[in-house]
Amino acid sequence: MLKRLDRIRFRGQRRDDFLEESPNTSDTECSEEVVMKSRGSVRETEEVREVEGEQQNDAQAGPGSFSAALQDEPRTDLNEVKAHLEIALLEKHFLQEELKKLREESNLDSLKQELERERCRCADLEQRISEVTKSRLEDSPSLTPKAPPPPPPAVSSPDKQKDTLSDSFQKWLYERFGVYIEDFRFQPEEKTVETEEPLSAKRLTENMRRLKRGFKPVTNFMRNLSALSSWYSVYTSAIAFIVYMYATWHGWAIPMFLFLAILRLSLNCLIARGWRIQWSIVPEVSEPVEPPKEDLTVSEKFQLVLDVAQKAQNLFGRMANILEKIKNLFMWVQPELTQKLYVGLWVAFIASCLLPYDLLGFIMGVYAGIKFFIIDFIFKSCPKLRQRYDTPYIIWTNLPTDLQLKERSNTVLSRRVTAAGGRGSLSAAAPLGVGRDEEGGRYYSTKRGAFHEVFSLPESERPLSVCENGWRCCLINRDKRTPSDYIRNGVLYVTENYLCFESSSSRSGSTKRNKVIKLLDVTDIQKYKVLSVLPGSGMGISIATPSTQKPMVFGAMMHRDEAFDAIFSQHSKIVAMATASNPET
Repeated sequence: MLKRLDRIRFRGQRRDDFLEESPNTSDTECSEEVVMKSRGSVRETEEVREVEGEQQNDAQAGPGSFSAALQDEPRTDLNEVKAHLEIALLEKHFLQEELKKLREESNLDSLKQELERERCRCADLEQRISEVTKSRLEDSPSLTPKAPPPPPPAVSSPDKQKDTLSDSFQKWLYERFGVYIEDFRFQPEEKTVETEEPLSAKRLTENMRRLKRGFKPVTNFMRNLSALSSWYSVYTSAIAFIVYMYATWHGWAIPMFLFLAILRLSLNCLIARGWRIQWSIVPEVSEPVEPPKEDLTVSEKFQLVLDVAQKAQNLFGRMANILEKIKNLFMWVQPELTQKLYVGLWVAFIASCLLPYDLLGFIMGVYAGIKFFIIDFIFKSCPKLRQRYDTPYIIWTNLPTDLQLKERSNTVLSRRVTAAGGRGSLSAAAPLGVGRDEEGGRYYSTKRGAFHEVFSLPESERPLSVCENGWRCCLINRDKRTPSDYIRNGVLYVTENYLCFESSSSRSGSTKRNKVIKLLDVTDIQKYKVLSVLPGSGMGISIATPSTQKPMVFGAMMHRDEAFDAIFSQHSKIVAMATASNPET
């Protein structure tokens, strides 16, 4: 019996170790133990057999041993219970370990299944990629990979030779023309975003100079054409007219222009190689180029920005005027002008349908030559004839811009308001036939009344179109010492023969403070800067006359450059007319 208990105790690890490691739980805690109890039952049957064999040996031993066994029966029962308890605990421990192993094995199976799924998915993706690449390679044969061909079936030598020749020919075609086929593949357009540079006075000035240099060939070409049309050089214009008319008469006008273009490109090639060739009807005037300064003061930078901004403003203004005139011409803003273009287009269309192209080209060439060399020269020499008979010039000069249309609408609206307010005062201020433009019926007046009455001038003296509303400024008379006479605020006007200043401080319509200067009496006109501390070139104009010791200054003028150009050009025109009429003086 003791031997059997020792076997049970020390079958695996030692008893104390298992008792320490085993958890204090009941036998019915885990339901999975039922599955593993079959193994324990097998072991118990073997132990029962051993116990029965020992009992038979004890029975054969005799009655002495039986009596001893009876005495030890309570002990043996207790030991058997303990042994069964230990066996149960050991079996529970073994079952828990096996359960852990089974759970790990089940996780391993799930991981294997997931790995198989990923492999299947990867194989599917590889198959799709191969199909897409095959389709692309079929579309563009130049990108076909040079994979080793499969072993061909056994064929005869002539067929094999034909296959090799065809393969080599196809390969040569792919290598030769595959790149060109690839160029016709449609690709999405790439949008590039240009980075904007920060505002810099130096960069702004350099861009304006670049623009001027870029326009220089165009301006030189237009200047030479104008000199050729105005017969600046009589021999050059006569030779050009004879050559052009001869080429047009024989139908060589287009070849002549192409030959001139080739000749000009040849001359440019020689100039680029270092040859000094200058062919121009009008001699070119080289403008001095100032070297850019590295360190500029604040006032110099401010003046630089003002000059560049003024040039840009004038350039944009001219471009806007041209575009607005073209737009208004085609939008029937002035119907009488657009009607002429409409009739001309119909005549050109009917002539192109009826006349042969040789005759039509001959007529157009002859008309262009006569118009360019003769008619334009006559019109430039006689401005009155041009204003009456030059149809393109009349259309272009009479076309209004959007700004002019806006001003016209405002003036019409103001006239309607004043006419509704009181027509009697208007008729009194402007009697019939006094101060009106004969062509357009425009009435010229100032704040004090009719223009010629305010300045005591003849009725023919009217403000120029540039200064119909005048330029607001202040008159600085440096000969006067009293403050009231030294500075006067008012409006400056320019007529054909006079420079008129209307003072805004005159009381009750008095004209004592108004100033009238005859343009022939002006001895000097200059741009003037009243305060040298302020940046810029100033906002004033100095007018010198024999009657004043110091030049009079018209300062605080917003449109100083425009006023200066108008006054200077009108003064030059009057002086030229006076010298032409009296050459002795």
